[in-house]
Amino acid sequence: MQRSPIHRTFDVIAFEAVSKTYSAKGAAISGRPALSEVSLSVKAGEVFGVIGASGAGKSTLIRLINGLETPSGGKVIVDGDDVAALGVEGLRALRRRVGMIFQHFNLLSGKTVAQNVAFPLKLAGRPAAEVKARTAELLERVGLSEHANKFPAQLSGGQKQRVGIARALATNPKVLLCDEATSALDPETTEQILELISGLNRELGLTIVLITHEMDVVRRVCDRVAVLEAGRVVEEGAVEDVFLHPASDTARRFVREADGEVSAAGIDGRLVRLTFRGEATYKPVLGEVARTTGVDYSILGGRIHRLRETPYGQLTLALTGGDVTAAIAKFKDAGVRVEDLSAGEGA
Repeated sequence: MQRSPIHRTFDVIAFEAVSKTYSAKGAAISGRPALSEVSLSVKAGEVFGVIGASGAGKSTLIRLINGLETPSGGKVIVDGDDVAALGVEGLRALRRRVGMIFQHFNLLSGKTVAQNVAFPLKLAGRPAAEVKARTAELLERVGLSEHANKFPAQLSGGQKQRVGIARALATNPKVLLCDEATSALDPETTEQILELISGLNRELGLTIVLITHEMDVVRRVCDRVAVLEAGRVVEEGAVEDVFLHPASDTARRFVREADGEVSAAGIDGRLVRLTFRGEATYKPVLGEVARTTGVDYSILGGRIHRLRETPYGQLTLALTGGDVTAAIAKFKDAGVRVEDLSAGEGA
């Protein structure tokens, strides 16, 4: 399904040189800050990923957006408001505009599915008829209408997360925060939840901030991504750029973990990485170049997949025999990006 065009003309979320250091009894806890001088922005209608290892500062960053944490320095601006400057009522209003789903669901075990979804509406003082209608609408959207009267213990992990998503949408938020929303799920269920999240962005124009430690999750649903390491942003950009051509050691490590390590030990020849995008992914470029230049090749690793709706492919090859220089030139002429790994250069 193609995404509806979204006009991203303004920032919904902005971090301006934000730092966060936790303290105990008024004294700073020893060690590095959880976040240090973080500046980034999230535009209206996009899915923005934040990836980092455990302890990188991801959870702190997302909790600053809805005021569950306050910065030690800098400003967090959400929908035009300086979050730290909001009073109690202002924070309540903000949290109605910013929904959140959690890694471990955070459902109320003593309430039914419908009661869990209705809970934020009741807290907001909505009329009973509105609560009932909105709850039914949301359960239908996430495919749980027939489970309305069940309790969380009777649900699978994927169903629990769907309840969490429905609850987060109850007050018609502009922003949806996803805190490791799929890391407790099996691969098949993860795929279903990511498709649901992507559909909410596509159909409702929701701005989504998604934190994860998995590059594959970023690849499937995000438009842009920031890479965190030890509380700092070490790389930021369009997902296709960061995923296909990572510039930081941290991003390269995540990509290797997603795709598997390529070993060239004992391999003869010129080592190159080819990147195909769009329809070029499915064209027989490799065979054509091999025939016309007499080059032989060994495929050391690769993938053909999608970055959201855009197909892409990457192959790591060892080229031998024939005219290797001519082969590389022909790949470039065909619109294929070539990285000469033997020379340590990209083209």
